[in-house]
Amino acid sequence: MTNNNEVEILKEEERILKEEHRTHRDWFLPASILTAAVLISGSIIFLVLRGGIQPQVPSGNNPVAAPSGNSADVSKIGDRDAILGDPNAPVTVVEYADFQCPFCERFFTGAEAQIRDQYVKTSKAKLIYRDFAFLGTESTASANAAECAKDQGKFWAYHDALYAAEGLDAKENNGNLNRALFLTLAKNLNLDINTFTSCIDSNKYADVVAKSVADAQNFGVNSTPTIFVGGQKILGAQPFSVFQAAIDQAAGTK
Repeated sequence: MTNNNEVEILKEEERILKEEHRTHRDWFLPASILTAAVLISGSIIFLVLRGGIQPQVPSGNNPVAAPSGNSADVSKIGDRDAILGDPNAPVTVVEYADFQCPFCERFFTGAEAQIRDQYVKTSKAKLIYRDFAFLGTESTASANAAECAKDQGKFWAYHDALYAAEGLDAKENNGNLNRALFLTLAKNLNLDINTFTSCIDSNKYADVVAKSVADAQNFGVNSTPTIFVGGQKILGAQPFSVFQAAIDQAAGTK
């Protein structure tokens, strides 16, 4: 038979064990959350650094990088280049981008709009867009569609329409850049729809898009957007002031 003192001792030991178990459980929960957070953040870093989503360079850091290969070749006008602005403008601005890239859309609505207004319209610079379509099938399909629009002299209008459509959700590989959209944009721009449809359905410019990507890699491009100004390589959707300084320097006005 257990006396009263022994009963009290057993109850106290049981209470202590329960308390230790609760403390261990309460500590383990935040620790497990912290571990999960570290794992998730590591995944986010991997997704950012894979190149599709170019992180913004913090203000005050130098976004200009030395290009690989012969930087002079970047500005050479190719047979498939569609020039926005005066072909004889003294400074050439070349953008390598992907129509799915959210930071490319940010550049389009931000600094690029100011470059067009202050430099392209005034014949101080010309703008060239080249494909670095690497985020998936929607990227290559969009690039092919833009090349098809180029055949009818509507590349830049189609370029703008694609980015406007992509900017509505800013998500990658979610199916919004599809054949139906390509045809709708073509109709809105009054393209010859039969010619355009044949062009996109045959994936006519797959080799051209692939070559553009390969050429970009030879110039050290591994993220989007990457912009070359007079041979200077600028990474990401930087503020207009960064491009303004580079264009003025290339023009010899700074």
